[in-house]
Amino acid sequence: MTKPIHPSDAVTGRETWSVLGCAVVASLVAIAWSWQNGALLNYGDAVAHMHIARRIFDSHQPRVSQLGSVWLPLPHLLMLPFVQVYAWWASGLAGLIPSTLAYIASCVGMYRLARRWMPPAASALALGFFALNPNLLYMGTTAMTEPLFLCEMVWIALWLVEWREYLDTDAEKARRLLYWIAAGLIAAVFTRYDGWIMTFLAWCGIGLELLLRNRLRQRTFWLLSLLIVAAPIAWFVYNQAAFGDWLEFSRGPYSAKAIELRTMTPGDGPPHPGWHNMWVSLIFFVKTAEIDAIAAVLGNCLFVLGIVASFAAWLLRRRHGIGWALQLLWLPMPFYAYSVAYGSVPIFIPPWWPHAWYNTRYGMELLPAFALGVGFAAQFVIAAVREFKPQLEKFAFATAAVLLAINVVEVLREHPLVYVEGTKNIEAHRPYQQAVPPALRELLATRPGATILMETSVDPEIVALTGIPLRQTINEADLKIWDDALAAPAKAAPIVLAFDGDAVDTAVKAHPEALTAVRRFTAKGQPSGTLYVTDGAFGALPSTMAAR
Repeated sequence: MTKPIHPSDAVTGRETWSVLGCAVVASLVAIAWSWQNGALLNYGDAVAHMHIARRIFDSHQPRVSQLGSVWLPLPHLLMLPFVQVYAWWASGLAGLIPSTLAYIASCVGMYRLARRWMPPAASALALGFFALNPNLLYMGTTAMTEPLFLCEMVWIALWLVEWREYLDTDAEKARRLLYWIAAGLIAAVFTRYDGWIMTFLAWCGIGLELLLRNRLRQRTFWLLSLLIVAAPIAWFVYNQAAFGDWLEFSRGPYSAKAIELRTMTPGDGPPHPGWHNMWVSLIFFVKTAEIDAIAAVLGNCLFVLGIVASFAAWLLRRRHGIGWALQLLWLPMPFYAYSVAYGSVPIFIPPWWPHAWYNTRYGMELLPAFALGVGFAAQFVIAAVREFKPQLEKFAFATAAVLLAINVVEVLREHPLVYVEGTKNIEAHRPYQQAVPPALRELLATRPGATILMETSVDPEIVALTGIPLRQTINEADLKIWDDALAAPAKAAPIVLAFDGDAVDTAVKAHPEALTAVRRFTAKGQPSGTLYVTDGAFGALPSTMAAR
């Protein structure tokens, strides 16, 4: 067994550049594939993330509160400069840029983390398992938050390990690393709510290490502690100032809890299999993580392999900081077991009832832990071969690399779980994205710049595909303007787009005066939509609409 590597000797510049180059190539291939297959905007959440970033400046009332109340703000702020280019916003490139950069950075961090305890060969296998995962490659081409959060997890784990190793050998480097750890934790707090638990446990662990060494009086630690505590408090304050409720993100009308309550049918039993059952929720999460990472034909071996190899590595090297990384990277298991059971975030996977695709991307958070487990297992095997059959060492490595490649090919053949979910997501909305924008453009051709009253949170891509700015709509993010418009739709806008059951539909039914329906849209499994115009606003309607 090789000895742990000192931080200063962990990774050479040549290794770093090699990893960086390979990650860039892999990401470019993934981008080309997603672009050619029109998959950048498959996820409704990806479209919504870019919509939030765009409306900060492109709205009737540009302001910080356009960030909304539910999703944390960092992913949207990172997209902010890119969504200002209209074509990038409409095509999805604006969301692709930060996600791709996060993917590349996470690959570099993953290799450096593996090299804390593994030689280059085993580290390369761990990196290959992580970086070539088809689900991660696809997520890296979208505006979803998973690539950014995985990047934060990997680098925080790496910095924690290095901080622990430097703590007894180089106090100044350990102090500087503490700043990086704090910055990473604060970034995680503003990326996903998982980051709140991770930050609490990681920083408490740092405090415990300092306490055991009688160094808890360090000014740097307490200064950074104030900043870390201030991060979630800032989110509470923002919610209170912008929406009048400091817990708006957890109990407001757009929260996961509110959505679950709206979609529950009384008398039908639990809304999902993991409802108030942490054991079932844990099983669903682990199974999802396995399907995200490994071909189904290989069964449950990955989870067992990851647990056994990680535990063996921890036993052998527990004094060299590995506990920090493993505890952090396995943290998603208890977090999602609780979240699925009690946090209104169900997971559905096709093998188990209700045999659907929902939140399958959550399982990707175990990918770094699985990758380390694969690396450790490969290292143990290669070390054993070297001990008894040195001439077969290269063959053992080549065999492991081939098995890794087979897994990637098989996952692609079975169709990556996360990509399939995104595809099914867009299939439900595509009929409206194909039919509504041409109808809107037809009306706008006779009255350019006309305002449209519509909800934009469900399918904001309709606006982008129509080719108009968001500020040409009155939507739910406009607060007082929106409320006034719902009280008198015909007076607020010459064009009104309503979908059955939404706020605009309710307003139109309550105040139908001076509104004429000119087009009806339907899609399987989705609320039907109706396009209205205000009487007299257009004179003679386009001939293609007058008869409808």
